[in-house]
Amino acid sequence: MKRAVTPRPTGAAPKGKRQVAKPARTSSKPPTERRGARSQQTRFSSRVRAWGRHHRAMALDSLYRLVRHPVGNLLTMLAIAIALVLPAALWLTLDSAKLLDAELDESATLTVYLETTVDAAQSARIEEAVMADVGVETTRLISAEQGMAEFQQSLGIEDTLAGLEDNPLPASIVIYPQNVEPAAMAQLAQRLEAFSGVDEVRVDLAWVARLRHLADLGRRVALALGVLFGCGVLLVVGNTIRLAVESRRREIEVVMLIGATHAFVRRPFLYSGAWYGVGGGLLALGLLGLGNHWLSMPVAALAGSYGASFVLPHLDVTGSTILLSCSTLLGWLGAWLAVTRHLSSIRPR
Repeated sequence: MKRAVTPRPTGAAPKGKRQVAKPARTSSKPPTERRGARSQQTRFSSRVRAWGRHHRAMALDSLYRLVRHPVGNLLTMLAIAIALVLPAALWLTLDSAKLLDAELDESATLTVYLETTVDAAQSARIEEAVMADVGVETTRLISAEQGMAEFQQSLGIEDTLAGLEDNPLPASIVIYPQNVEPAAMAQLAQRLEAFSGVDEVRVDLAWVARLRHLADLGRRVALALGVLFGCGVLLVVGNTIRLAVESRRREIEVVMLIGATHAFVRRPFLYSGAWYGVGGGLLALGLLGLGNHWLSMPVAALAGSYGASFVLPHLDVTGSTILLSCSTLLGWLGAWLAVTRHLSSIRPR
């Protein structure tokens, strides 16, 4: 007789075996991290290298743009050179005037005429007393005989005055003062007139005063012309850069839409202005050299006709460096003013 089999529920453990509860399965993987955009910090050295590469690229690109249109850009540089030549030429003239001023300062003297009754020993004592004055640099004693000889030689009348019984000229002392200013020389002359045995002190202050006035006038004219023609260079470069900005207006608007800063946009135009300044400075140096070569022979012939020697001054290495630095700075400044003004009116759409 068959036993009735009781059906076992699905998933039940077989009979005779202990059913062990299995622990809940745990995952060994770490919890998933939140995903998104990561911000990466750029190193300072990388930014400096990128900044340098962009400056180098903009300098070469601006130079290439100038070379692509040589005629128009050469005319602009020539206008800058002409604006720089006149102040530089006046500067050279003032340098030559300074040399002449130094020579004239050396010739600024006072002449002390002694009384005719003063003998040679008394003249030597008076010279020692004059030399002790604080305002006296050096002295030179001229006896009556030496004065007569120089007078005859300067006039070419040696035989005419040879028959004079008495020498009418007194002994004199030529004084080279430490300070050649008119006021200082006048005070020194007053002190010397009080010395015993001094008959008269002769000093010509008119030409010294005129020389000081001319030097002051030259400095003021040079400063005024330098400022005036410097403004002319700014206007020339600024107008040229303004046209360049207008021609690249769409390009500027596009790069500003993608986040370019004003400094980024200004950079190529600033290099263009600096190249204009360098070119204008080099042309100015060339024009000054040509003018010096053209005028040197007539000036030397004119000076030789007066028995003197004069050489036109020329720019040395220091002067050339100063001229090039000023022209480059003026070109850069003109470009900066023009670009800054027009960038404020450009709004990307």
